[in-house]
Amino acid sequence: MQEKIQTFYHILPNGIKIVHRWTPSPVAYIGVMVGAGTRDELPEENGMAHYIEHCVFKGTEHHTARQIIGSVEGIGGEMNAYTTKEETTFYAAITTEHIQLTLHLIAEMLLEPAFRKEETDKERMVILDEIESYNDSPSELIYDDFEGLLFAGTPLARPILGTRKTLRHLSSKPEYARRWMAEHYRPERMVVFCQGDVKPERVFRLAEKEFGHIPPSSTKDESATLVSVPYVSRMSLVNGSDKEERETRYKKHTHQIHAMVGNKAYPLGHKNQLAMFLLNNILGGGSLNSRLNLSLREAKGLVYTVESNYTPLSDTGYWCIYWACDPEDYQLSLQLVQRELDKLCSTRLSESALKRALQQLRGQMAISAQNQENTALAMAKSMLYFNQAPSWHETFRKIECTTSEQLQQISKEVLNATDLYTLTYE
Repeated sequence: MQEKIQTFYHILPNGIKIVHRWTPSPVAYIGVMVGAGTRDELPEENGMAHYIEHCVFKGTEHHTARQIIGSVEGIGGEMNAYTTKEETTFYAAITTEHIQLTLHLIAEMLLEPAFRKEETDKERMVILDEIESYNDSPSELIYDDFEGLLFAGTPLARPILGTRKTLRHLSSKPEYARRWMAEHYRPERMVVFCQGDVKPERVFRLAEKEFGHIPPSSTKDESATLVSVPYVSRMSLVNGSDKEERETRYKKHTHQIHAMVGNKAYPLGHKNQLAMFLLNNILGGGSLNSRLNLSLREAKGLVYTVESNYTPLSDTGYWCIYWACDPEDYQLSLQLVQRELDKLCSTRLSESALKRALQQLRGQMAISAQNQENTALAMAKSMLYFNQAPSWHETFRKIECTTSEQLQQISKEVLNATDLYTLTYE
């Protein structure tokens, strides 16, 4: 008989949250998620969160970069990290007997980074190469530029990687990074997470040992409210007068036209968030039977890839559709995209179509739940924002309550073609 997967929670006296999901796997994912990212940066600090993510791997007060890599990689584990607009995450995949060593090393990286200039200068060059690599990939760069268009005038519009100018400034003095970490790596913004065949008491004890001595924040955390970009429903928008501001074209001299349309959407925790995930899956999720794929690729052969994405953030969010096509096919592709959006706005799904969509999403969620890395990271993010981490079964039970009427209403509010932002690379 298979043992039941369980999730356990704990909060340290200083405010650090701990979440552990017991699974029978001999492999554990363990790490720390910090609620600090690009949106916390000042203009001259752009790229700081990502720069710090790189540099803490380059040595601590007690270990060199080579020793850090060897400590975990030498036991067959894998260390990783990533930065988003709102979070920075450090984690490792290791066999369960090595969680103590691994969590200690991650804690040392976050609490005692050395920022040796000879190492950080090398890492700045690595990041510059990363930026150039990104610039050479229009299918990735267009997401950054679209966020820049959608959230213009706010920190959310800035690229996660920063720029050559800001990186030169950030790497000039180690105290810049130290000061930024002291300000934003606050206990109430930190989640220690673990998933695997480990007793929860052990996880809590190790987290207490490594992070319990950090003093609680002495000031109120107000940074998130200072840069808020709330979702604005279409009923509040000015139609027509801002049309030119919503259409942007960049000359990239690419072989194909790369295009993106979309708009702001619901934030994390919104009553329509889960229904929006379902709607997005119907429209242009990862399956070949999505409406956009059937219309643009299967029926007309206009594109190799067409996809839609919904990205909820803490107080705003956005959805977008991306595709690439030959220049002569762009207008027809755009018309087909708009037609699919109009259908969702004007016509309710039949009960049988809704049932099929729910059945498909349920299967996708079940398969995705087999990826321990993804589930551990999703668990940490849910704990960061909601102080709980429901299983995929619990989440799907909420999605299952979605009605055709609700999907149509969301479509009218969010997918309305007259309010779209459009970005093209030509």
